[in-house]
Amino acid sequence: MSTAFQTAVKKNVSRTQRTEAIESLARENETTNLGILVRMGGLRGEFRRQALDALADCNSTTVLEELAKDTTVEPSLRRRAASLA
Repeated sequence: MSTAFQTAVKKNVSRTQRTEAIESLARENETTNLGILVRMGGLRGEFRRQALDALADCNSTTVLEELAKDTTVEPSLRRRAASLA
């Protein structure tokens, strides 16, 4: 796991650090880790949506399509993933 991913999932991290970590995952094209962030129930919705947008920026239609079909993902996030795919 990358340092950016570890920062994104840590409990005691500032909003700015978490946002920068997700941006770093996008820059490094870590689409698998971004998909994990979207699936994480303990992560605030704004960061899960940021991870979805990052997947779109990475042109990761495969991961977005998987998320859109994954019934364990919150329905609003599934709809967003489908619209971005």
